[in-house]
Amino acid sequence: MPAIAGTTINESMRCTMKKILVTIPVLQEHKEYLEKIGNGMEFEYAHRAEKTTKEQVENANIILGNVKVNYLKDAKNLEFLQLDSAGAAQFTEPDVLPKGVKLCNATGAYGRSISEHMLAQVFTLKKKLNLYQDNMKHHQWKDEGIVTTIFGSTTLVLGLGNIGGEFAKRMHALGSRVIGIRRNKTDKPKYLDELYQMDKLEELLPQADIVACSLPGTKATYHLFDRQKLKLMKKDAILLNVGRGNLISTEDLIWALEENKIAGAAIDVAEIEPLPKDSPLWDTKNLIITPHIAGNFHTRDILDTIVSIAGENLSAYLAGKPLKNEVDFETGYRKFIQ
Repeated sequence: MPAIAGTTINESMRCTMKKILVTIPVLQEHKEYLEKIGNGMEFEYAHRAEKTTKEQVENANIILGNVKVNYLKDAKNLEFLQLDSAGAAQFTEPDVLPKGVKLCNATGAYGRSISEHMLAQVFTLKKKLNLYQDNMKHHQWKDEGIVTTIFGSTTLVLGLGNIGGEFAKRMHALGSRVIGIRRNKTDKPKYLDELYQMDKLEELLPQADIVACSLPGTKATYHLFDRQKLKLMKKDAILLNVGRGNLISTEDLIWALEENKIAGAAIDVAEIEPLPKDSPLWDTKNLIITPHIAGNFHTRDILDTIVSIAGENLSAYLAGKPLKNEVDFETGYRKFIQ
C-alpha cells in the first residue's frame, strides 16, 4: 500500500466522527491502511455489495465500495460514496443518491487486467482458437483455414480511459495502427496514430480490423452499435465490448454474426446480466462470452489499486481537499480536467 500523507484529523473532524462502511473485499493489511487514514472513525466491513444490508447503508456517512442501488435513496446520512467500479451510470440516475452526496469511481484500477483480457480475446478470434477448442471437444483434427495478424492491422478503440488506453498501448506495441475515439479533445498520446471524437465513428468503422469498446453505459451510448453501425464494419473485422452490455443491440449482434457481416465478437458484458440460459447469444457462432469477469477482483493488483484509490479519497474528503475520479452526474463520466 502507498504511504499515507496528509491524514491528520483535526479537532473539528473529531467532533463529527464518521461511520465508514467498507464493502470492498479488503484484507487485513488494507483494513490497517484505511483505519490509519480514518483514525478514530467507526469502520464497518461488509465485504461485497451483495452482503450489505439496507440498515448498514442508511447508517453510513461514507461508503467505500459499491452497494445495491435501491438502498441509497434513504441513505440520509451519506456524504461520500467511493465506488469500486469504473462504471457509475446507475448511481447518477435521478433520485438514486440523496442530494449533495459526493460520488467517485475507481478509474485507474482495471486497465492492466482488462486490457490483457481483451488482448486474449483478439488472439483467440484472429487465430480461430475458439474453433480449434470446439474441434478438440469433438476429437476433430481439422484445419480451419486462413487466419489474420495483429501486425499491420487497424484497431479502433472507443473510450480512452484507463482501460481503453492500456489496450491501445498493447495493440500499438504489437504493430497495429491504432485509432482512438474519445469524448473530449485532448492532445494525441504517442501510442495512438490518430485521435477523433465520436462524430467520426461511421467514417472510421470501415477502416477497422478490430473495434474495441470500453465505454460506460449512458443515454448517449445506448445501442450505439446497431445494425446500421455493424453494416459499416469489414466482414473480417472483430468487435470487443468490455464496457456496458447495452452498448450493442443483442438482436443486431446476433444478426451480424449469423449473417457473416463481421468475423467475430467477444463480450464480457450483456444487456441482461446474468445472461439467461435461453438467450440465443449462447449459440451464436464466432462469439466469445465471458460473465463480466475481465475486471472485478480477479487479480490482486485490482484490489490493491482500488483500496489505494479509496484511501487517497478518504484522506482527501476528511481534509476537505479535491477528490480523485469524481463523477459528473450530468454525463455519468469522471469529471474532465484539462
